[in-house]
Amino acid sequence: MMNIRGLAYVVAESSDMDRWIGYARDVLGMMPNTTADGTLLIKMDERQFRFQVQPGRNDKYLASGWEVANQEAFEQALKVLDAGKVGYELGSAELCAKRQVQQLAVVRDPSGNRHEIVWGFKSDFTHFASPQGVSKFITGDYGLGHTVLPAPDFEKTVAFVRDVLGFGLSDIYNFKPAGDAGPTIRIHFFHCENARHHSLALAEFPAASGCVHVMVEVDNMPEVGRAMDRMKAQQVALSATLGQHTNDKMISFYMKTPSNFDLEFGYGGAIIDWDHHITHEFTTVSLWGHDFSVGRPATNDKEA
Repeated sequence: MMNIRGLAYVVAESSDMDRWIGYARDVLGMMPNTTADGTLLIKMDERQFRFQVQPGRNDKYLASGWEVANQEAFEQALKVLDAGKVGYELGSAELCAKRQVQQLAVVRDPSGNRHEIVWGFKSDFTHFASPQGVSKFITGDYGLGHTVLPAPDFEKTVAFVRDVLGFGLSDIYNFKPAGDAGPTIRIHFFHCENARHHSLALAEFPAASGCVHVMVEVDNMPEVGRAMDRMKAQQVALSATLGQHTNDKMISFYMKTPSNFDLEFGYGGAIIDWDHHITHEFTTVSLWGHDFSVGRPATNDKEA
């Protein structure tokens, strides 16, 4: 089995790097730093970065970085890929240096999402000091947070993340946007070797940005409120109002990133004992709040 410990980082592309710098610093309260080649490294803990943004023509999500413990675990991951006859590409020295890891393997799931399996991060363990006074982001053994990826080829992609990447199913949600009589859109939530309810979710629909959303978590509720104030002050688009999820109990809101995917900013996510967890199909996304209609374009009667 492949033993992924958590979401190590995400990679995005942006046509407006200054906008990302301002968003990271002034809204998220993270520490942006631009390298000599123009890549933006966004720091939210002792790691050199958790978000990496590269300049380009598009505004989109590019890759999810998944961390294993050490070289032996990385070699085991390659054996799993070989045994499953899954094609992969070893990262060049240049790419490993860019991601600041010892080794890297790139695989794509059946829906085309890019996954980078990595080990051995380089870090000087410089103290994280939020420019907005954010006390702490919950990372460490739990990874960056979680990512929700589009999976229009749903069955094959679910099988890939379960049987190849080694994720376990946490819970499922069958979304019926048109009511009980309409079609069902599946969203499955997956955990890896940490206690977050999910580090990955797959949604049975395409996303032009390459990602549905990424979640980051803080250690107290006032930080969520302050982030909402900063979002409003910086005129960042709200994607969903404040609410609490049924499955992971996260209290959060959603906003648009400069790379067009959403970012969930939350507090209070459930910590799961997987030996005692029972998988559920939950029938509503949130216990309260989370009005996602605020993030949809307005339509007039003629367009409806």
